[in-house]
Amino acid sequence: MSTAPTLPAEPTRRLAASGKLAENVMHFARVLRAAGLPVGPNKVLDALAAVEVAGVDRREDFYWTLASVLIDRREQFEIFDQAFHIFWRDPQLLERIMSLFLPKVYGKGDDEAPQPSNRLAEALAPPPDVQEREQEREEKVEIDMAFTVSEREVLQHADFETMTGEELAQAKKLIAELRLPIPEVCTRRLHRDSRGRRIDMRATMQASLRTGGAIIPLQRLTQEKRHPPLVVLCDISGSMSRYSRMFLHFMHAITNDRDRVYTFVFGTRLTNITRNLKHRDVDVALNSVSDAVADWSGGTRIGSSLREFNLRWSRRVLGQNAVMLMITDGLDRDLGKDLSVEMERLHKSCHRLIWLNPLLRYEAFEARPAGIRAMLPHVDSFLPAHNIESLRELSKVLSSQPKKSTRIVSAGRVQ
Repeated sequence: MSTAPTLPAEPTRRLAASGKLAENVMHFARVLRAAGLPVGPNKVLDALAAVEVAGVDRREDFYWTLASVLIDRREQFEIFDQAFHIFWRDPQLLERIMSLFLPKVYGKGDDEAPQPSNRLAEALAPPPDVQEREQEREEKVEIDMAFTVSEREVLQHADFETMTGEELAQAKKLIAELRLPIPEVCTRRLHRDSRGRRIDMRATMQASLRTGGAIIPLQRLTQEKRHPPLVVLCDISGSMSRYSRMFLHFMHAITNDRDRVYTFVFGTRLTNITRNLKHRDVDVALNSVSDAVADWSGGTRIGSSLREFNLRWSRRVLGQNAVMLMITDGLDRDLGKDLSVEMERLHKSCHRLIWLNPLLRYEAFEARPAGIRAMLPHVDSFLPAHNIESLRELSKVLSSQPKKSTRIVSAGRVQ
């Protein structure tokens, strides 16, 4: 059993004797943790030990010393960079953070500085009791909201990655109300219908016996219509962590809204979470998913996960014109090895394959990674999935009948 690294006694006494540097590093780590970065006590101890070795003579050395210890993924760098420059340089931190919540007017001569992210602003905000005291001191200001955009509309277009904790809670409530109107398809089963096109000879002969054959009422049949199965493959790797948690709420909503919904998640391995999401309480369902999934926020092996799905699950869940939703950014750790073959097999096994990619939120998106290039030729629709509005657009796409010639070009646009 591994134990957390401990800071030597002598460096601890040195940092404690040199002002409040150790205490400030601890508070800085708390800010990063509140902003969503996985910074625990072990990283704080490592950071103090690293600062003791590197020293604080140069600001640049101090910056990269903390960065090398407190962050471990590229997508965390932006939050760290903003937090560092605000926490360690601004002498009036509280006033600056409070100003983030007030409207700003920029003139022609003002220089627009990059604004901190919403998560960082929420992490650096003072406690609620401090905010209440500050609001009591200020004068009451009335704001005319006649020409402003409603919070609900703004929330629908906000990126999941930049939402604050309060916005995420509101977004989860909106996601719980979403539905996927997939059109019904005809099956091979027949049922009684007075307006049916087929004649049920057996039922017709039985009905004629009641009248002695004088009158032969025709009994008719028609094909049953049923919603096709919906299969969801969701990426839960580190690069998709923020989005995959929101998509789990979306999958829970559609699982409890209709039958024959099958949900799988994959990172370095494939996990079937269909039964876990069937619980009515979303908190209980997601806790069950967390216990069942062992590779959360790890690497991504799309090719091997699809191979396992094609071998074990495709024939079980991809029948009767099934619709497949694949939620991933396409960044494969194996550089697309055997991915094209597995995607081709998956595409042939289902009626419709739709790829939801959060990277499409960028206008300059290009299909350069090997994994994305291998997947694109075998997809029917390529759609963004980074906010609530994109999920609403998915409902419109599913409600329409796909064209047989719909394919994806290398630039990521549907033709």
